[in-house]
Parts: sequence; C-alpha cells; structure tokens
Amino acid sequence: MLKKFGYLFIVLLVAVAVIYFFGKGDEGKRQEEEPAQNKGVSPETLVDTVFSESKKGKIPYAPFIAGQTEVEEVTKKWGEAEKTMQEENGSYAEYPDHKVTVGYHDQLIFDVRSFDSELQSIHMEDVKKEKGEPDEVRYYKDEATNQIILVYAVNDMYELKWVLPKPTDSEPNPKVHHVSVFTKPNNQEEDTEILSEMSLKEKIGQMILAGISETSLTSNTKDLVNNYHVGGIIFYANNLENPQQTVQLLNEMKAENAPNRLPLLLSVDQEGGKVSRLPGDLIDTPTNAKIGAINNAQFSYEIGTLLGKELNAFGFNLDFAPVLDVNSNPNNPIIGDRSFGNNADIVSELGIKTMEGIQSQNIVSVIKHFPGHGDTSVDSHLDLPRVNKSLEELKDLELIPFTRAINNGADVVMVAHILLPQLDATSPSSMSKNIITGILREQLGFNGVVMTDDMTMKAITNNYEIGKAAVESVKAGSDIIMVAHDYNKVVSAIDALQAAVETGEISEERINESVSRIIQLKQKYNLNREKAQDVNMEELNQYGENILNKYME
Repeated sequence: MLKKFGYLFIVLLVAVAVIYFFGKGDEGKRQEEEPAQNKGVSPETLVDTVFSESKKGKIPYAPFIAGQTEVEEVTKKWGEAEKTMQEENGSYAEYPDHKVTVGYHDQLIFDVRSFDSELQSIHMEDVKKEKGEPDEVRYYKDEATNQIILVYAVNDMYELKWVLPKPTDSEPNPKVHHVSVFTKPNNQEEDTEILSEMSLKEKIGQMILAGISETSLTSNTKDLVNNYHVGGIIFYANNLENPQQTVQLLNEMKAENAPNRLPLLLSVDQEGGKVSRLPGDLIDTPTNAKIGAINNAQFSYEIGTLLGKELNAFGFNLDFAPVLDVNSNPNNPIIGDRSFGNNADIVSELGIKTMEGIQSQNIVSVIKHFPGHGDTSVDSHLDLPRVNKSLEELKDLELIPFTRAINNGADVVMVAHILLPQLDATSPSSMSKNIITGILREQLGFNGVVMTDDMTMKAITNNYEIGKAAVESVKAGSDIIMVAHDYNKVVSAIDALQAAVETGEISEERINESVSRIIQLKQKYNLNREKAQDVNMEELNQYGENILNKYME
C-alpha cells in the first residue's frame, strides 16, 4: 500500500514539475518580448514610455512598427493569427497569446494594439496628468462595449490611442483596456507622391551622407546642400568647437536646407566612453565595456536616453550608436571597450536597451558594425580587415546582436568594410550583394535603411576608386553611402551614381527603393528644420549624474 502511494506521489511531483516547466517557459518567452525597463515602474513612467515609443510607430510589448512592418513578418515571428477580422479600413489579426492585435492593409501594418496587463494598470487620469488633455476624444459603443478613446497626435505620422471603458459615476477614472499606435494606411501613397516629384539628382543626393572640414558654413558645404541635395551631414570633433558654435552651425545647416524637399540627417558618433564627439564640459559617460560589466538593462536604457537628450539639445537627429560588435578578439585594434563585451547575449540585451533609449528621445539610432567587427585584427581606417568565418559561425556569435536588434525595431544598420571570403571572395561587406541583400535583407528580414561606414577609410580607398565603390555598394543593396571626408570625393560618388543610372548600370527603380526607405525614416522621426536653442549643460549633466549615482559605485 505504501509503495502504491509512493508511486502516486512521484507521478504527482512529475506532473507538477512539467506544468511548472512549461509555464516558466511561456513566462520566459513573454519576458523576452517585454521591455525590461517597464517592469514594476510607476504608471507615470510607463505612460511616458508609451508616448516615446509611439513616436516611432511602436507600442511596448509588441516588436512591430506601424507603417513599416509587413504582416508577413508577424506571421514569420508568431505564426498564423488565432483570428482574423475584416473591418472597413483593413484586416485585423489577433494574437491573444501575445496580447497583441495588428491591423493591416495591402500587407502593411497600420495599427498595432497591445492589451498587456502592465498597460491595463494605467488609469485615465494617469495619462491626462502626464500628457494633458487629448487632441481628440472619440467614443465607441456596441452591444458589448461602451468605450472612450483618448487620441494624441504624437507627430505627423502617428496617433496614439488610449482606449478605456467610458467613465461612469461609480468608476470615474477607469483603467486602460488597450493602447493603439495608428498611422494612416495611405502613408505609402504619400511617400510615392514625394518620390514622384523628385528629380534623379535629388534622389541620388538623398543617398549621400557627407562630411565637411570646417566649423562654419562654407561655399563647398552650401554647394553640397543646395546643388547636390545631400541627404545628411556627419560631424566630427574638429567641426564642433564649443556648444554655442555647434548649435549655430547646425541651425545654419537647417536654414540653408530650407528650400529642399526633405530635412537633413544631422549625425554624429556619440557612443559614450571615449567616442564622444559633442563639445563642452559634458559629464563623462562610462564605456560600453563598463556598462557590460555592470550588466543592468535599465542602466543601459538610461545611458541611451542620456545620449539622446544630449543630441537633441545640440540639434542633432541621428546617432551612430550603439556598437553591437561582440568583442571576441582581445587584440582587436578598433572595437575594444566600445563593445559591451565578449558575450553575445549581454551585447544583445544592453545594445538593444541603449538603442531604445536613444530612440525614446526621437533620435535615429544606427546599429553598427554589421556583420561584426569584433574579431578583426586590422583597423579598417587603415586597411581592409579579413575575417575567415562561415555564415554558420557568424550566426553563432557576431550576428546574434544584429538579429535581435532588427527584431526589436532597429531603423538603420551600418555595414562595415570587412572581407569575409567564405561569404564573398572579392567584395568587402559594404559592397557585397551576398552580405547586404542575401543575409541582412533576405535572411535577417531587415527592411530599414542600410548605410555604409565611411567610404574614405583606407579599407576602401586603398583598393577602390570612390565612385566605383559607391556604385557597387548601391548595387549590393546599400541605401546611404557615407563619404565623411573631402568635398571632391563626395562629388565623385554622386557623379558616379548619376552616371550609373544614366547608362543603365543601376535602374532608377533601384534608386527609388532606397529613397523611399530614407523618406520613411525621416517622416517616422518627424525630422524638421526647427532651430535649436542654447544648450543647458547644467541640466544635462545633472540628469547624467543622477543616472551614474544610481548605478555606479
């Protein structure tokens, strides 16, 4: 009898263990999808996070972007929807396991709704207290539902909707039912209209990110902006003498660009640590290696937020950060403490949080250096590095952070100048169709903007003429060619691309693909020509000190 009870007891224990194991597995999967910074935070902070994410077409706990993600990507990630409904403005696919519903039209998602319990802890007055009265109040009622919808126009592209039960005398301050980020399904038509009005010269100009040598607006710079219509400018420390001069220079750039159709990308390397280009007595931020050693996702997110605030204050709108290279080679001459470490999981988690922190300040974040610069023994500024790894080896290490960042809303990927002979025996990654189109686009599913590292680095100029390199890179799949030094090299790259289209080497349809992505990026971040004001260094540094005091001994 005792033996019989013993067997029953063991069976019961096994059953409990199985239930616990699978339950834990689901919970673990759930936690991977949820931004760690939102767990256990106050309603006020969560409301602020929702608003920040909505400016990019995102909602917490859903890795999809309204106006950018195709429904095929959702199916690839989560499988077939449990239920699909047809409504007047499009189809809606329900994923109750993920507490998300997506609306789509012509395969493009225009509405992302989250029913997550964390968001459902927010009350109506929490939203109004943090963000004021909505731009519009709507109501919806049917046999089962009586709702109020608070609509906030967060930018030109997106509306944020807080959907709640309609207040009653017994419940005047209801909790959120779901949150929706919405963009008009016809945004692609607007992009097409802009594109159709652009000349070939304007289109090619948008595909160039140019560097300048001076600290003020010169005739060469004016020519790049007004005659060649370059899409953006990269600034280095030698361009930025002090806060006042930097703000003035960027404001002059915006004013000079005013007649052009699209605003400029105004970019800089502000990684933190030793790669910090902004002038003035800004507080020193820790290296990524130090952040990696602390290994706190919230710390990484707040450092990214600080970097975004700094760039906003000066008038920039794009940051070449974070570095997602896994520092697997300790003798690497170029990455070192710019990496979060040699563990791909840590690099992934902290890099994504830094990216999201930068994005939360409406700054474009560029993840770099694809497909991974951490195992090189040569500095690509000086020569062409060579990494003799197979695709499977890259997938086991270098590609992990990039894959995860892409799945979590990366907007721009910078491609490095590295020769990977097992993937492409002749062309470096920045000029390789196998790598850019075959791996980054097709295998990893990246639909955002692909940008090269600086084409004036010796990895390229020692081996290629700059115009030829620009043409080959666009043929390989790049959207933006960075020519960070030398006015004449910028012009050579533009002229070579123009000639390649005119001779049929590159089709204008191929140019249109890239320019369409660039237009969408600029619209998504609502880039504009508003002048920056004087930088409040004391306020920025106090914000930074509070972060460092919280996480560093």
